[in-house]
Amino acid sequence: MSSWLSSKRVLCIVYVAAMFVVAMDATVLNVALQTISRELEVPSAASGVLNVGYLVSLAIVLPMAGWLGDKWGTKRVFLLALAIFTGASVLCSSANSLASLTLFRVIQGIGGGLLTPVGMAMLFRMFPPQERAKISRALILPIAIAPAVGPIVSGLLVEYFTWRWIFYVNLPIGIPALVFGLFWLREHREPNAGKLDVSGLLLSGPGLALLMYALSQGPLHGWHAPQVWIAGMAGIVLLAALVKVELSVEKPLLDLRLLGNRLFRTTGFIAMCASAGLLGMLYVFPLMYQNALRVSALDTGLATFPEAIGLMIASQLVPWTYPRLGPKRVIMMGLVATAIIFIMLSMVDASTNLWFIRALFFGIGIFLGQTVGAVQIAAFATIPPASLGRASTWFTVQNRLGPAIGLAILSAILIAVGTGTANAAGEMEPNLMAYRAALLGAAGFLLFGVGAACWIRDADAAATIRKPAAKTPAKEQAAPAES
Repeated sequence: MSSWLSSKRVLCIVYVAAMFVVAMDATVLNVALQTISRELEVPSAASGVLNVGYLVSLAIVLPMAGWLGDKWGTKRVFLLALAIFTGASVLCSSANSLASLTLFRVIQGIGGGLLTPVGMAMLFRMFPPQERAKISRALILPIAIAPAVGPIVSGLLVEYFTWRWIFYVNLPIGIPALVFGLFWLREHREPNAGKLDVSGLLLSGPGLALLMYALSQGPLHGWHAPQVWIAGMAGIVLLAALVKVELSVEKPLLDLRLLGNRLFRTTGFIAMCASAGLLGMLYVFPLMYQNALRVSALDTGLATFPEAIGLMIASQLVPWTYPRLGPKRVIMMGLVATAIIFIMLSMVDASTNLWFIRALFFGIGIFLGQTVGAVQIAAFATIPPASLGRASTWFTVQNRLGPAIGLAILSAILIAVGTGTANAAGEMEPNLMAYRAALLGAAGFLLFGVGAACWIRDADAAATIRKPAAKTPAKEQAAPAES
């Protein structure tokens, strides 16, 4: 391997490429749902099963991702997951019915559920704590920029080509990343991975799947719908049983003991709040802009796109701000500033200047981008290498639950306030107050994160703040912090 093509650079390239297609896939489908429903001749409401199937399959396999990587090898599992995701994209593009497309989306969810935690564990094993601020560029790009790009890409492809192209776009990224990783990624196995925690798998997979189903379907069918509340209650019961079982197992599938680490526990909660607020805002604002202010879908995407530019700049700033200000200040300042911007977005009306809106979204990218980078760097600062697989799995579970909780609560706010009001002629007029209340709710999630950030101690993340020595062995890691 050449000096330029180092193991670290290879891993960053493959990680960013794989995570980018998975993250973009989370938002690229939504814009095309109406077109897909029309071409497959099914009701618009029925197409929602495509997202539900993906979320449920992802939730089922997600808990076992860390163990699989430790047991079978991170390279093998990561590339297998990438091959499943990319292959399922081909199948999705060729589907000729809603049933077949749903099945292929389920397969896609299996690949996506394994990719994120295994890739994150690989990244943090390769880079010691003191070097992790430098890789913030690799962390932010797929997590934050891809969801912002997805709606624009989807709008252009649906308008000028066909909805099938939203799945084709995964191939030029996924296939080269797969080949590149096959030849140059390094394998890693944990010798003490232990046996599969079958009881944990049987409780966590269905429990998370049922809870995700309830959170995603509650706003659509109503929380009193039997299929919603029964699924939600069953999910909660299974997850409650999971807590008792996992605390008694020596090698649990979801290691709840990691939550005894204050820094990991706090940053995980902040990440959940940040993802709930951001994804919730990206759901509510386009609805308000299109339904209430009568702006086209493409123009809405272009209005929100400056967020991605801000995130790109933020990824360059994190290696400078993180060691100088410390994770606590970076996280708190970023969350407070972003919450203020969300409040300003709630005041937007038809007369608001478009460039002012774009400037606000640019600011979201700048501030929240640094928060996301700082949270991920600090979260694993005190996690020993042997626990990184399970830690990344737990961190990913929280990050998946965050948007689901955020969308459920903000959708409930929209329904409670009412997105439409009847005028004197009996016609329905859009109700801006509903969208404004939901955007304030998104800001509330960020403020919860600010409260949690008060418990962060920069001393706990000292290993990630130190400047790296001239030659630092990759195996050196910080000891776990006290609870």
